[in-house]
Amino acid sequence: MQLALESNVFFWGVEYVATFCCGLLGGLSAVKRGYDFIAIMLTVWLTGLGGGLIRDVLLGVVPPVGVSNKGLVVTCIVAGLAVAVIYPEANQMKWTMLTLDALALGLYSVNGTQKALMYGASGMTACFMGLATALGGGLIRDVLLNAVPAIVGDRHWYALLSAIASMLSVFVTRAYMKHDIDFSWEVALDLVIVFLVVLFRMASVKFDWKVPVALKRTRTLSTRRNDWDSL
Repeated sequence: MQLALESNVFFWGVEYVATFCCGLLGGLSAVKRGYDFIAIMLTVWLTGLGGGLIRDVLLGVVPPVGVSNKGLVVTCIVAGLAVAVIYPEANQMKWTMLTLDALALGLYSVNGTQKALMYGASGMTACFMGLATALGGGLIRDVLLNAVPAIVGDRHWYALLSAIASMLSVFVTRAYMKHDIDFSWEVALDLVIVFLVVLFRMASVKFDWKVPVALKRTRTLSTRRNDWDSL
């Protein structure tokens, strides 16, 4: 059974762009820290394909896509060469890079979830694989560069959107596997999920929408109980 995001030329083209952008973002982080070219290339590769590496290793798919897909590996190499030259310009393209990063977030969430389901994983496991695919590369990058991981440091809608996209993808893919919808409908619904991820990610940054923090409390229940007893 074919995966929608792996059998559609348009999605493949977008995924190459998304991989390039993710690698570029990783490379920019390495450039800012003054690392050498080898470190830049390693950071680009791990950022662009690290999520797929984690997913495939957990699913037992060997060799993982990060070392077996020549097209994606070459894309990361090109991104590494590019960032070493055009990093001043790329650093100024904030909203363009943010948009492509959001596009990658949606694509990797849906694709990772689909691939897990195709290998017989449960819905819950597939959701975790979608999260791993979408967030794994950035997590590896931040740990490698000794920075606060974006998945915990960025309070705008990021990991939340990946989780929602993964859950929605479970329903869409299972509907397709049960023949409740045909392949064209699966592709269309996948496209809608990715579009919504991009839309809400950009809106959360633009309008400063943040995930709520823990409930602020100044008094414990025991203190209130003692106050009540003293009356």
